[in-house]
Amino acid sequence: MTSSHLASVAEVGGTAPAPGAPAEPEAGIEGLLAEVLAEVVRTERVAADSNFFADLGADSLVMAHFCARTRKRDDLPSVSMKDIYRHQTVRDLAQALAAPAPASAAPPPPAPVDLVPHVRASTMGYLFCGAVQFLAFLGYVYISALVIGLGYDWVTAGSGFLARYLRAVLFGGGVFLGVCTLPIAAKWILIGRWTPRRIRIWSPGYLRFWLVKTLVRLNPLVLFVGSPLYTLYLRALGAKIGRGTAVFSTHVPICTDLLSVGDGTVVRKNVMLSCYRAHAGWIQTGPVTLGRDVYVSEATVLDIHTSMGDGAQLGHASSLHAGQSVPANQAWHGSPAQRCATEYRSVAPVRCTTWNRVSYSAAQLLAALLLYVPLSVGGAGLLTAEIPQLGAFTSADTLSVSSWTFLADALLVSFVMYFGSLIAVLLLAATLPRLLHLPLKADRTYRLYGFHYSLHRAIARLTNAKQLVWLFGDSSAIVHYLRAVGWNLSGVEQTGSNFGSEIKQEDPYLSSAGTGTMVADGLSMLNADYSGSSFRLSRVEIGADNFLGNDIAYPARGRTGDNVLLATRVMVPVDGPVRRNTGLLGSPSFEIPRTVERDTAFDHLRSGEELRRSLAAKNRHNAVTLASFLFARWLHTLVVLALFWAAADLYDSLGAAAIALATVLALLFTIGFTVVSERATTRFRRQRPLYCSIYHPDFWRHERYWKHALQDYRLLNGTPFKSLWWRALGVRGGRRLFDDGCRMPEHTLVTLGDDCTLNLGTILQCHSQEDGTFKSDHITLGAGCTIGVGALVHYGSTVGDGAVVAADSFLMKGEQAGPGTRWAGNPARELAPRPAEVTVPG
Repeated sequence: MTSSHLASVAEVGGTAPAPGAPAEPEAGIEGLLAEVLAEVVRTERVAADSNFFADLGADSLVMAHFCARTRKRDDLPSVSMKDIYRHQTVRDLAQALAAPAPASAAPPPPAPVDLVPHVRASTMGYLFCGAVQFLAFLGYVYISALVIGLGYDWVTAGSGFLARYLRAVLFGGGVFLGVCTLPIAAKWILIGRWTPRRIRIWSPGYLRFWLVKTLVRLNPLVLFVGSPLYTLYLRALGAKIGRGTAVFSTHVPICTDLLSVGDGTVVRKNVMLSCYRAHAGWIQTGPVTLGRDVYVSEATVLDIHTSMGDGAQLGHASSLHAGQSVPANQAWHGSPAQRCATEYRSVAPVRCTTWNRVSYSAAQLLAALLLYVPLSVGGAGLLTAEIPQLGAFTSADTLSVSSWTFLADALLVSFVMYFGSLIAVLLLAATLPRLLHLPLKADRTYRLYGFHYSLHRAIARLTNAKQLVWLFGDSSAIVHYLRAVGWNLSGVEQTGSNFGSEIKQEDPYLSSAGTGTMVADGLSMLNADYSGSSFRLSRVEIGADNFLGNDIAYPARGRTGDNVLLATRVMVPVDGPVRRNTGLLGSPSFEIPRTVERDTAFDHLRSGEELRRSLAAKNRHNAVTLASFLFARWLHTLVVLALFWAAADLYDSLGAAAIALATVLALLFTIGFTVVSERATTRFRRQRPLYCSIYHPDFWRHERYWKHALQDYRLLNGTPFKSLWWRALGVRGGRRLFDDGCRMPEHTLVTLGDDCTLNLGTILQCHSQEDGTFKSDHITLGAGCTIGVGALVHYGSTVGDGAVVAADSFLMKGEQAGPGTRWAGNPARELAPRPAEVTVPG
């Protein structure tokens, strides 16, 4: 204890303890906190100056239980996990809780749309909506099959390769034009102009909303993100987009009339600004306004009724909650965002003319119309006409579904298709980008929409093959794959779990990780910085002996060094001193212990002979996992191929109905096959909570489960069928669930109450890995609760009936969100009680 601390004790009338003796808690808040903490850590007494982590051996899960108990007592103020990490003794915590909060710390007032009372959907309306959505899907499939059939017949009727190719170009161009304009026409016909309103989920109004949303997101123009063509698409949908803007986010705005983006504004990748959200049984629409020269960084969420003034900046891994507004020329960061002094713009603009934008867009369209579209739309006719063997497979004269020849041909072709394409993609990713990268130099500014920009975008696409990362992730093979595509991992120490199954980078040749570093899923290396007219590539280097949690966007200017724990969803600092030998949590980030005693229980397995033996056993188990995954994917390819060959056999008699039937059966088989293959990895049993080393067979079996789990099935989003899908995978409950795009890595550990509302980008994550330790536990959501856009709920958490977790919030492990409470922030903390309900227009 310091001399100043002793003096402060004397001033309040206490007696200073002898040097080295534990300080006894004082009466009042300090004593009550010590009493509750002693119960949680199961000890007789807790000294006032004992560190929660170093002295008491607690971890974040234990302290989350402590916070939950304090919130249940009327004689104690509410304690959050952020308070725990900032004040790590009972005495410091009590003094912080007793001190009055500064005026600047007061949260912004919530927008009125946050006060809408929950509405429970009727079961009849829920079922009727699902039936209409299914019929709409069948109609879309049949019309698509009819168009494909007519195009196939017309392309194959041409004489000679050139004639057939020209027909494929014309047919493909017509289909491309129709598919691009259909969502725009549907939006204006079914909706007109979007205005701030409420739409009751599962109502007829919601059906119109869902149909437009689905078509808008399926538009192939979304593939042109980062191009002037994409901003033209948004303008056609009603968005007010200024000149010289650059939009890189693939999360397409839906209520586009409510989106306003000023001249020269930059919206980076993985930004969510849909201009709607689901809340308490309603779809709420509202404006998002960005002024001139605004800079919105990666992995951010802009809720409805938010705005940024001219020249404003929003840092990465941040969010604006409903009602927040960033004044002109100010920089904000955090979740929810607050003012900061950090400069997030790092690239100076250069001259980029209208001709540059037009010529780049024209080149993209020509490449699509002359190459990609003919191959994808009319390619079947070209291949079967030019390759007699393939033509024979689809000929009614030679094809018999019941023959052994059909089965042998299907086995052979499916094998070549699946494994051949996998090898081709791997070879392409490991070779061509190296040649394309030669003209690019680090730390040099280039003009957007030019030669260097085209190379940069091509490299990013070729080296981010999701199927390969998913195949090799969570195994020793991922290190070799990342090296093959360009990562600098020369000093890496093989652990068998160096990287997860979801990792991406903008330039692998400028990405590196140090010795002893381990990375969970969702790492995004931000090698590129942009202005509205220029870009620059930079090296991104992660230090040695780091551990990175889930869903981290790591910028080129990241100020972290060696031996740092970067917690899940942390905002990596880009200014200030280089952080070393510490942990970082939250947005904006603050320091936490690098590790706690409980997480070192398995450290003896991470070196020496124990590591060599354990790693060899893990590699053998992972090899079987990889083989089972490849076999399952090939079997899926075989059955889908056989279904469409059978449709070709029946095409003369049934016409387009045969193709439509094959499409529906392929979808149903895919869903059923995914359920069976995933549940088979757990022997059709429910998973149980784990606390073990990554070198324990229980963890290896969990990795096998991840490998066979399909995380995202977008076609079911916003429909009653998503609830059926989750139940088939083992999720408990969830009647009348509204799920707009949630992810659940462990399905059998999740329990959902009735009438829950899950927004786009939400994650219910029932696990955590910290260095060599793996932990998992249940997550329970009560009836009528709402999880906001991009929010993450960690393992061991319970969300009570009617509770709300705000957008982009991180509800940490072990938190207990009581019924009717509201939580916001990263890490999330309970907000003030909800004021009286108000009437919301619309």
